[in-house]
Amino acid sequence: MHFLDDSLFPENQEKLVITAAPYGPEWELDDFREDLPLTMDEHVQQAVDCYDAGATVLHIHVRELDGKGSKRLSKFNELLGRLREAVPDMILQVGGSISFAPEGEGADAKWLSDDARHMLAELDPAPDQVTIAINTSQMNIVELMTPDDIRGTSFERPEVWEAYREMVVPAGPEWVEEHLKRLQAKGIQPHFQLSSIPQLETVERLIRRGVYTGPLMVTWVGIGGGFDGPNPYNMMEFIRRTPDGAVLTLETLMRSVLPINTMAIAMGLHCRVGNEDTLWTPTKEKMTSVQQIEQLVRIAGELGRQVATGKEAREIYQLDERYADADETLAKVGFAPNRKPGQRGFTQHA
Repeated sequence: MHFLDDSLFPENQEKLVITAAPYGPEWELDDFREDLPLTMDEHVQQAVDCYDAGATVLHIHVRELDGKGSKRLSKFNELLGRLREAVPDMILQVGGSISFAPEGEGADAKWLSDDARHMLAELDPAPDQVTIAINTSQMNIVELMTPDDIRGTSFERPEVWEAYREMVVPAGPEWVEEHLKRLQAKGIQPHFQLSSIPQLETVERLIRRGVYTGPLMVTWVGIGGGFDGPNPYNMMEFIRRTPDGAVLTLETLMRSVLPINTMAIAMGLHCRVGNEDTLWTPTKEKMTSVQQIEQLVRIAGELGRQVATGKEAREIYQLDERYADADETLAKVGFAPNRKPGQRGFTQHA
């Protein structure tokens, strides 16, 4: 992305899109019962509260009544149907893992099979987005957690810690291409969850080869454990390499969430908060998803940056845009064009 002298002035920035991730699939209910929904009514109310606080994108997971993360698409269908009525202007984004929570004591934390995740394209009603991982990678979400981060939670139990320490995200080339094909056929926008520049480069190749055609929605996931960490150098290089036409959200975990999001707001990028990412304030007190959203709205106000409404967020996310081919996608997203036959030297923008 290219920053001009006046790029940090709020009048030259897009309105802020806040993604709420308020369903905390890695936590057990007793870890923060005041904020983790159990019943379907609680799931819906959480969405309404997040929207009223200023979030316009909802990252969705579902919990069964026994407290475990649901792996049943029928539960997602039920929730999506109710959310369409309760928060009609909110962008509904289903987490591409469906659920990675262990199924029992001592079980591994793992993503569902390739075939099961493909079925997200068949959800009814369809979500606006499904998040998609690129390139199979380690996702050790506890690598950067401190003793204070897990204090009083289920992660203090060694079997839970180990379950998440060994988690892997399966996202090989064949699965990615098929998943993108299915999502696009159903009019569902992929939201690329990228851990590093090599994954961004893979997405660029998918666009250059015409595998993905459309607006580029990206979240940089700086959570460590196989992903980038919340290091400003990593973050800034990823921002630099992201094309100008992409919509970029920053995501990290635990007490790094607020400083990273504050930088995102100042730079004209977008934010993600919620109990899936952190339970804590920087001073180690528990903080609900709604309180986290309200905090970002206050910070945005101090910086003079306006927060997008639901309808404005849908325009920023270009949910209704469809591109014809690789050439149009490259041009709209802001990548240099593909090399023409016989062309020598460096390819350049028009």
